[in-house]
Amino acid sequence: MALERTPAPLLCLRGVSKRFGAVRALTDVDLEIHGGEVCALVGDNGAGKSTLVKVIAGADPADEGLLEWKGRSVRLQRPHDAQALGIATVYQDLSLCENLDVVGNLFLGRELLRAGVLDEVEMERRAHELLSSLAIRVPILRTPVASLSQGQRQAVAICRALLGEPEVVVFDEPTAALGVEQTTHALDLIDQMRERGLGVLIISHNLADVKAVADQVAVLRLGRNNGFFDVNTTSQEQIISSITGATDNAPTRPGRAWP
Repeated sequence: MALERTPAPLLCLRGVSKRFGAVRALTDVDLEIHGGEVCALVGDNGAGKSTLVKVIAGADPADEGLLEWKGRSVRLQRPHDAQALGIATVYQDLSLCENLDVVGNLFLGRELLRAGVLDEVEMERRAHELLSSLAIRVPILRTPVASLSQGQRQAVAICRALLGEPEVVVFDEPTAALGVEQTTHALDLIDQMRERGLGVLIISHNLADVKAVADQVAVLRLGRNNGFFDVNTTSQEQIISSITGATDNAPTRPGRAWP
């Protein structure tokens, strides 16, 4: 059972725009992410989804628009700014160092020290504790990531994001390279985050995954908002129509249930 949606959004974007030379990738985009809720961001290739993720992650600052964190205006100029607020991002390529083991990847860039040297024992203890809390099975924590399955790598990337105790977690295509069983486990992990009260944003092309885990759906088309939907009261056809542009100005409160 998901926690009740927080009355005010943790992260709010208003009128966000981004240009790359003459190309306008985002135009006046709005988005809200609430605690205890999973929001899915969907759209066709080139809709602006990845650009919006980079804006939220601080990797590519917005040119125009307002970003608010818990009602306070903020500027995200670099990834450290987003991380300091409590925003973690899990990219599609996972960004893992395959020559390092699981513990090394989890604590990369935030290693624990004791008497000026790496505290390997404490890092391994914390890694084991976090993996166990999420029911993630990695046989040997000192196994190089290169030898893990794609599903296990995904789990390691998720754990690394959670290690900093974020309040908002962004996933870019979290199940794109996973099999059926691995996809189920990844979606279960996202459910756990919602139950813990985190705000979750997932970018996905897979509407079955969206239906399985999301509460709300935001559609981008050609860099603009093209509809906000409640998963429980929306048909899959309505979502697809909004993605493809078959219907303009998609309704925000459609009334037919998703089959």
